[in-house]
Amino acid sequence: MQYSILGKSDLQISRIGFGAMSLSLGQEANSRLIQEAVGAGINFFDTADLYDKGLNEEIIGKALSSYRKKVIIATKVGNQWRADGSGWDWNPGKDYILASIEKSLRRLNTDYIDLYQLHGGTLDDPIDEIIGTFESLKEQGKIRQYGISSIRPSVIREYVKRSSIVSVMSQYSLLDRRPEETVFKLLQENNIGVLVRGAVGQGLLIDKPAKEYVGHSIEEVNSAASALKKISSNRTAAQSAIHFVLHHPAVTSAVVGMRTPEQFREIVGTVEAQQMSDAEYETLRNSIPANIYELHR
Repeated sequence: MQYSILGKSDLQISRIGFGAMSLSLGQEANSRLIQEAVGAGINFFDTADLYDKGLNEEIIGKALSSYRKKVIIATKVGNQWRADGSGWDWNPGKDYILASIEKSLRRLNTDYIDLYQLHGGTLDDPIDEIIGTFESLKEQGKIRQYGISSIRPSVIREYVKRSSIVSVMSQYSLLDRRPEETVFKLLQENNIGVLVRGAVGQGLLIDKPAKEYVGHSIEEVNSAASALKKISSNRTAAQSAIHFVLHHPAVTSAVVGMRTPEQFREIVGTVEAQQMSDAEYETLRNSIPANIYELHR
């Protein structure tokens, strides 16, 4: 496994991260998969209090209890489930964050969280209060570092300017290159790491039927998927899709959902698969027009 330091933090994380959101097996099978990931060198595990109403954190906490000092656990806060369970509302307030972290710590079976992330964000939020709350949690030793999960350039700029975030988790793939326009450069200039989600474009790049996606037509999606498969003679399409996002110098880790042992083996095999050449990378970039953010600029 390969590792990189996350931004200006002291967190050294695996280039392939384990995205826990897609876990759907029973506890025993989930634990076995997570423990195999640790054995393969994956040390970065990402979850959120939102996923499965906290059950996802419990799964991670139980599976990693005996590996705690060897792994980096990331979770998120800001989405509050309604009392009737019908959905959730955005709540980035100080009181909610302080209450939520105590619940996350219990579910994760730990007394600290390595990376605590705001699970979204808007310009209408009490941003300075949020930052102050995260800084306080850091001073108390309940979190080691903090970041945000956002695709909004306007929000990302505010946190870069006003906080000491070490990471931004953002959607990025061959089909969604919007962060390349301004966000990646800003984060590189400020030594803030990028955690990529959605590297396979909801499966459209590997095995799902083409559909319109983030401003791309069906024809363009097909073109990108076809280009990816053509350069994948020594890699699977999923492995090439992950190599594509990791090729960008702003990206620290690709956080990938692994639901089954078969998916796990394929994703872990990305590290041993033939590296993507600059020529292959440019071929992929030229296979589809780059898109840009239309909102929240």
